[in-house]
Amino acid sequence: MELLSLDGESTLALALSAALEQPLAPLEDRPFEDGEHKWRPTTDPRGRHACVLAALHGDDEASPHDKLVRLLSVCATLRAHGAARVTALLPYLAYARKDQRTQPFDPVGPALLARLLEAAGCDEAVVLEAHNPAATENAFRIPLVSVDAAPAFERWAAGLAGAGPLVVASPDPGGVKRVLRWREQLEARWHRPVGFAMVDKRRSLGVLAGGHLVAGDVGGATVLLRDDLVATGHTLAQAAAALRHAGAVAVHACAAHGLFVGDADRVLAASALDSFAVTDSVPPWRLPPSCAAAARLSVLPAAAALVPVLRDLRDAQGR
Repeated sequence: MELLSLDGESTLALALSAALEQPLAPLEDRPFEDGEHKWRPTTDPRGRHACVLAALHGDDEASPHDKLVRLLSVCATLRAHGAARVTALLPYLAYARKDQRTQPFDPVGPALLARLLEAAGCDEAVVLEAHNPAATENAFRIPLVSVDAAPAFERWAAGLAGAGPLVVASPDPGGVKRVLRWREQLEARWHRPVGFAMVDKRRSLGVLAGGHLVAGDVGGATVLLRDDLVATGHTLAQAAAALRHAGAVAVHACAAHGLFVGDADRVLAASALDSFAVTDSVPPWRLPPSCAAAARLSVLPAAAALVPVLRDLRDAQGR
């Protein structure tokens, strides 16, 4: 397997390289004066299984659109020069949140991304914690591996569980299946009962609604609140307030992806959360160590969830 990182030597890229004992393959990035780029692998991909790592989040250097074009260009180039198999490894999948039409003439992001990746010659895609795994998988004609981020949270959650009542919670109805699956995993691993709760949340035209309604008993419990991503932080803050109002003694949140856009620093710093954690699928560059919310933040290695999947793919295809 050739492992190419479009994210440079990010913490995730280096962790995957070390765990797989696979050096990062060199890649030339040649910019032109008008803003265009040429990306070129500098080792021969013929007959190889090329795995292209690209987190499609925006940052201060490139937008999600820029990163998507780069991914498509590199995958198409690898295919054109004889790669036997091309896997798009996407720790963060852009445009996945709009997975159904709720307004007239709405786009459906995963369907468009699927067509683009297929046209670029990708044989399969690996996505960490898709917003809606079922909808995302159904959008793809090529195989899609949707990776649960739960292994990344294992040690973090174990350190917070304590001996008292423990509840896992979803901040909205959309995340119920994710959290119920996590609950089963934790009960099997820890051999103890884990409760479940859900906070009422509705969104219309981008505006959050819902009050302090919590389905499930959280009185006197430590609550582990889990979502797929943190954007502005308002969803987690509202859920934490509701859970505290319902009697939770501690609320800790985790999400696979930390975007931390808008006023996330202020919102999270002022929230009822005792702590929150994200993986390094998206570097938390918008929450520098000096900001108010950073003291409660833990950044966990996404490699814990991705490495077993990549090993299976490598073993299936051969080195």
